[in-house]
Amino acid sequence: MRKRTRRSIKSGNFIQGFLFFICTVGSIVCLIFYLWVFKEIDESFLAIEIQNTTARELKNEIDEIKNKIEKLSRSDVVTARAKKELGMVVAEPETLIVAINKNKGSDL
Repeated sequence: MRKRTRRSIKSGNFIQGFLFFICTVGSIVCLIFYLWVFKEIDESFLAIEIQNTTARELKNEIDEIKNKIEKLSRSDVVTARAKKELGMVVAEPETLIVAINKNKGSDL
C-alpha cells in the first residue's frame, strides 16, 4: 500500500505542478491579450480624436472661405475692385421719354 500512496503523492505533485504551470502561462497569455486590446482601443480613440480635430479645422476653414466669399460679393466691394483693378467707370443713367399720342391713347 505504501507504493500506491507514494505514487499518488508523486502524481498529485505532478498534477499540482502542471496545473500551476498552466495557470501561470494562462495568466501571462491573458495579460498579453489584455494589453494588446487596451493598446488597440487607445490607438482607435487617438485616431478618432485626430479625425474630429481635422473635421473641426476643415469646418473652420470652410466658414472662413464662406465669409470671404460673402465679403467679396458685396456690391460696394465689387464696384471698388472694378474701378481700381480694371479701370472701369460707373455708367451714367440714361433718361427715356415716351410720348403717347392722345388720340391713340384712348384705344388703350
